[in-house]
Amino acid sequence: MMSQTKKLSIAFYWHMHQPVYQLTPNGDYLMPWVRLHAVKDYLDMALWAEKFKDLKLNFNYVPQLLDSIIEYAQNDAHDIHSRLLITPVEKFTSEDKIYILNNFFDANYQTMILPNEEFHRLYKIAQLDETNDISIFTDQEYADLTALFNLAWIDPSYKTSNKKLKQLVTKGKNYTLEDRIEILNIQRQIIKKIIPTLKKLVQDKKIEITTSPYYHPILPILLDYKNLRKNSAEDEILDLKAEQDAKIQTQKALDRVEEIIGVRPRGIWPSEHCVSPKTLDMFSSLGIDWSISDEGILANSIDFEFEHDFKAYIQEPYHLLKTYKYKAKSSDIKMIFRESTIANLISFEYQNHNPVATANDLYDRIKVMQSKILSSPDKEHLLTIAMDGENCWENYLEDGATFLKTLYELILGDESLETVLISDYLDKAKEDKPLKKIASGSWINRNFKLWIGEPVKDLAWTYLARVRSDLSGFIKREPNNPNIELAKKELYICEGSDWFWWYGEPNDSGRDNIFDFIFRTHLKNIYRYLELKPPSYLDDPLSDISSAKPSRYPKAPITPQIDGKNVISEDDEWNNAGFIEIPDGPVLRESKLFDKIRFGNDKQNFYLKFHLNKYIKQNTDLTNRAYQMYIYTRKVGGKQILAPVRLINKTQNISPVSMEKFHNEIQIAIRNDKLQLLRIIKAIPGDIWVLEHSKLIEAAYDEVLDLKIPFDLLGVKSGETLEFLFVNANYGIKDFYIPNEMMLSVTRG
Repeated sequence: MMSQTKKLSIAFYWHMHQPVYQLTPNGDYLMPWVRLHAVKDYLDMALWAEKFKDLKLNFNYVPQLLDSIIEYAQNDAHDIHSRLLITPVEKFTSEDKIYILNNFFDANYQTMILPNEEFHRLYKIAQLDETNDISIFTDQEYADLTALFNLAWIDPSYKTSNKKLKQLVTKGKNYTLEDRIEILNIQRQIIKKIIPTLKKLVQDKKIEITTSPYYHPILPILLDYKNLRKNSAEDEILDLKAEQDAKIQTQKALDRVEEIIGVRPRGIWPSEHCVSPKTLDMFSSLGIDWSISDEGILANSIDFEFEHDFKAYIQEPYHLLKTYKYKAKSSDIKMIFRESTIANLISFEYQNHNPVATANDLYDRIKVMQSKILSSPDKEHLLTIAMDGENCWENYLEDGATFLKTLYELILGDESLETVLISDYLDKAKEDKPLKKIASGSWINRNFKLWIGEPVKDLAWTYLARVRSDLSGFIKREPNNPNIELAKKELYICEGSDWFWWYGEPNDSGRDNIFDFIFRTHLKNIYRYLELKPPSYLDDPLSDISSAKPSRYPKAPITPQIDGKNVISEDDEWNNAGFIEIPDGPVLRESKLFDKIRFGNDKQNFYLKFHLNKYIKQNTDLTNRAYQMYIYTRKVGGKQILAPVRLINKTQNISPVSMEKFHNEIQIAIRNDKLQLLRIIKAIPGDIWVLEHSKLIEAAYDEVLDLKIPFDLLGVKSGETLEFLFVNANYGIKDFYIPNEMMLSVTRG
């Protein structure tokens, strides 16, 4: 007799966040993302709860974002893009046109540009022109480009329900000034509905809203800055002394969301799921009922590693499907932990495939997880799907509508599944497990190294510490100055996570100079409010002071020994190989198994030598550790079936090479310091990958990893050139491309 399926509760938890884009409280926004995501995501994502009777959804809104939405809705706020949208064509300056050329194609090509005939035509003209000559477009085409860009960012559902908007979309080109003003008016109408809709859905118990500290700071850094900087290269570190700031930012966030929505948040989404014992102690002191972090933090907290297979299924999900009670200093606080693979699939992988198929794939993953709790002694199990709720949908067909509709229908049509509001679930939960300790870390690599501990990031923290020290000194001297609170607000803005995320390695926004300018301007604003001269060092951009070592191409053909040995003598043929140094630094060092890769060839074979990362070998116990490297290859010219890279990205930073297609994928897995897997996958029609026989690949893993790969296996004939690149991707989740802006090549003799 089959066991009865156990009920599985699902908490969908969508996080909404944008940083400060203004230089002054009443100034224009330097970037348009609040407005554009407002007309595409913030209202639309909440309205799904109205479309399904039993659907319950959870949303996290950072107060700074709510403030910005209100500015656009009530005070007719503008950004540079919206100003240009309603500028008469005869008033476009040369600088305006250059700005439009450089910024108004900032949309997903497949889903937002290609479907629109005129937008696509203009895009192709701009792509073919390498001179950035503003004469490539007429004044009317510049006007059309501003209109088409803004129309592309409006959610497709509004384009069918709003008659005037439908007419503007259908028009396609030759937009008048009145048309463009109407586009902005329609956007403002959508934005005005966001707050009232959120309030109604909360009152109707359809959604729950939580919040994060006001300007999205990394709380463990504010609470324990000097300890986290202890390994800094600086001889003397000025203490940030921002513990009270962390508490104030959290308290103000709770107060502000209660003021806007009408209900005080019971849960806190710590920025980037960054937690620590001090963080939870601080939460409990503010009366917060519960918080959330990532499965990696749970693994470290309970000393239980969640093993995944090569399809990223968790072997034993029981501990991840439980709720926890942590004994903090003031009072107990409950904790939930999200399942990471599902969040990564929705954010970075499913967009590349059929939305109905991917929704069914996710439903199947949920059911597989549910099947693994049949033997659980408990009745209560909660799967938390928590992730960014705004940045992935433009990469989906129909802005994710078909995917979400199919997914919600599958779950709601299954009597053994239910969606829940997190606070309601926790109120009823009777089987909370005790959490004896909480590991410190974030959702990325279980540490804080995307925000601190890297030279440029640390320099930004040093600037902040200096300015905060100056502000503290001023307050002691003039405690009654009327501008102190305004200066403190600027300081809190500068404590936000986004500035440090984009500084240094490895992230690149494509607009790093703008983020740097905004950060330094807000630091300067502190002095301006206090009527002091800002320090001169704040005038200089914080440039990336790290550098990658150059690559070298092969000097001559090689036919080296495949022995896995690191020692290379003077007459060794590996000396004639090309090589690429893999970028170093505190963020990358712990996730890469290899430091340098040599490459070369003779008439028959392609050779690779992977030099092991000395830091890993000397500082890490490789027992139970797994590392994966992927090699993607294709030949230049000629006929060869190609398919896209199918690795999951960790972030929204999409490298240009990741959009390329390849003929072969070679997978390498090192586990327990042994070569566990070496196989080659081949592309076939339909963007499909199939397993090839890889016995022809010769490998040796000892001090290094040596590979000998026949050109015939790669489909490369004599005289043809092989292009290739490497991807460090542990568990199939991309860390970085090597190189990240081009491909390497060798030519078969």
